[in-house]
Amino acid sequence: MNRNNILIRKIRPEELDRVAQLLKAAYQQYEKFMPADAWQFYLSDIVDVRGRMAESELLVAVVNGKLAGTVTLYLGGRNRTEGNWPAGWAMARLLGVDPEYRNKGIGHALIDECIRRCRDSGIKTIGLHTVSFMEVAKSMYDRMGFQCVPEFDLHPMSDVVIMAYKLDV
Repeated sequence: MNRNNILIRKIRPEELDRVAQLLKAAYQQYEKFMPADAWQFYLSDIVDVRGRMAESELLVAVVNGKLAGTVTLYLGGRNRTEGNWPAGWAMARLLGVDPEYRNKGIGHALIDECIRRCRDSGIKTIGLHTVSFMEVAKSMYDRMGFQCVPEFDLHPMSDVVIMAYKLDV
């Protein structure tokens, strides 16, 4: 897919429910890696797009008029629920691509837009979290130059590490 066919923009109010369903479909494959109660808690957070709107920019990728992906961008570290990021950092969260549109550069385009918005806002660093079983995302972040910053890892359970990454933009 040509990158010129991907339009990245802010979400429209009438798209909130569709984006929640897109995120559910995008993350469903990870259910098998989590205990049922943890999965239900995570899923309720994933689909709560309305709950993130006041403190973030919810971006969507549109291809041929169809929502193909999304990411939540917190500029200036406004969201402190996802780890103790340094003041002034931005945070990308809940990158999701509709399974029908995977491997077409949509996730990369969304993260590129987050980086562009950081630069435009004068933000020098963007952080994000991922886990080892999100192999495709982890690989993409590595290729894009993100670096591990273990001091910002999260440990929600004794045997689980949610790995922190950063990119100086």
